[in-house]
Amino acid sequence: MGVDYYKVLEVDRNAKEDDLKKAYRKLAMKWHPDKNPNNKKDAESKFKKISEAYDVLSDPQKRAVYDQYGEEGLKGQVPPPGASGFSGTSDGGGGGHGSFRFNPRSADDIFSEFFGFSSPFGGMGDMGGRAGASSFPRGGMFGEDIFTSFRNAAGEGASGNVPRKAAPIERNLPCSLEDLYKGTTKKMKISREVTDATGRPSTTEEILTIDIKPGWKKGTKITFPEKGNEQRGIIPSDLVFIIDEKPHGVFKRDGNDLVVTQKISLVEALTGYTAQITTLDGRNLTVPINSIISPSYEEVIKGEGMPIPKEPSRKGNLRLKFNIKFPTKLTSEQKAGIKRYLT
Repeated sequence: MGVDYYKVLEVDRNAKEDDLKKAYRKLAMKWHPDKNPNNKKDAESKFKKISEAYDVLSDPQKRAVYDQYGEEGLKGQVPPPGASGFSGTSDGGGGGHGSFRFNPRSADDIFSEFFGFSSPFGGMGDMGGRAGASSFPRGGMFGEDIFTSFRNAAGEGASGNVPRKAAPIERNLPCSLEDLYKGTTKKMKISREVTDATGRPSTTEEILTIDIKPGWKKGTKITFPEKGNEQRGIIPSDLVFIIDEKPHGVFKRDGNDLVVTQKISLVEALTGYTAQITTLDGRNLTVPINSIISPSYEEVIKGEGMPIPKEPSRKGNLRLKFNIKFPTKLTSEQKAGIKRYLT
């Protein structure tokens, strides 16, 4: 018998088509060489043997030959003439039978035909209006690990005949505070796998346009339906971009408010201070403060915060806080003077 393909796929001899698909899906994902970078040689050997077993057992004629003659029968014994996947050659005898040999397919071709593409990893890039931005390489979206997505989205026990929606692919979209204050447009270049009418994969490129609205908050989601890789028997994933806010050197965001902290001396805190602030849209604000500034004091400038997305004409507030620098030491005369003036 040679290699026991049933043991290789971990199925019994009465396994049906769905059992074979389920077993191949599980084992191919487990032993794909790209999934085992630290054990690639052994994984590649097992991956090829798994693919060979599936190719034989999923073809009724090849399986019949294998069940009757074993592995040797696939390599040149006496399977029935005309069986698919075999090539006929004369044995050179006067009236003998033809000799037929099994024509194996490559493991990558089987994996590509089964899942829709062969390379499980890729990358992404924000074009940002620039030429030469990176794109999604063939076979991957956002560096998505397809072994995980198949388990989560397709379901190892799902029937191959029932379309399932693949899990959404989510990635952060970093935005500066200025982007979220004024609004902007970002362009993302992607390349993804699509299949033609015969089920063969090909690569197509597309540019997605994302309009960032003024006032959007961290966590806002932008969804592009079914823009993931096309896979046989699976509805493509939605691509979901999630707004992420980059740290700002001056301002911090608190809901719809902006908060800025300025360092002042104790003298300025007690005698008066004029704050100079450059807004996120480039305007210069002058804010005179005549009140005594205590460590907990906060000056509020109405309407100079972040835009409110649902009410674009309105904005939150700008809150000015202070870090008061106290002197490290005072002379006796200074102490006496302070006591005299403050009592």
